[in-house]
Amino acid sequence: MSSLDELIEAFIELDEGKVLSLVEKLVVEVPPVDILEACRKATVVIGEKFEKGEYFLSELVYAGEIFRRIMDIVLPRLKEEVKPIATIILGTVEGDIHDIGKNIFKAFAEAAGFKVIDLGVDISPERFVEAVRSYNPEIVGMSGLLTIAIESMRRVIEALKQAGLRDRVKVIIGGGRVDEYARRYTGADEWADNAMLGVRKCKQMLGLEG
Repeated sequence: MSSLDELIEAFIELDEGKVLSLVEKLVVEVPPVDILEACRKATVVIGEKFEKGEYFLSELVYAGEIFRRIMDIVLPRLKEEVKPIATIILGTVEGDIHDIGKNIFKAFAEAAGFKVIDLGVDISPERFVEAVRSYNPEIVGMSGLLTIAIESMRRVIEALKQAGLRDRVKVIIGGGRVDEYARRYTGADEWADNAMLGVRKCKQMLGLEG
């Protein structure tokens, strides 16, 4: 088993000591993006365990804490000093408290030069609308790991339409249950099931990358 596979397994088991020890070792051996991708794979399984009732809210919160400690190690190697190219409003939608995938995307987006306004988790359509009015972003990013998140994403886009703001922003949705069908159903402009692809699509939507 590779060290990255060990990391995935340890993260799924919420073995914080082993996870952090592996990350300290891996951060000098592999690109930071490989570590974050391993974390993403682990969080998909953690989300599945939650939906099956094998993990509970306390485990989700603990997984988020472990990821924050991972980012303390990885982020300094990922970030560069760059002038923001655009602003992204980002949040996990109402009814979902998963934030690891969102935080991975945020790290990649900031490293790519975006300014990210992170609203947090369980964010209502009204709060997304309020944030668009306040920050005037180019992009709205919505994250969710649970199946119910798709309906919440649709409601955010409906709220943006009703507020007369939909045409002012590009919308990208992301998460383990997101696909082309979900994009069409919600009315989003783009979708991504991993952070690197999401950042690339954000650049493409703004004409910054072919």
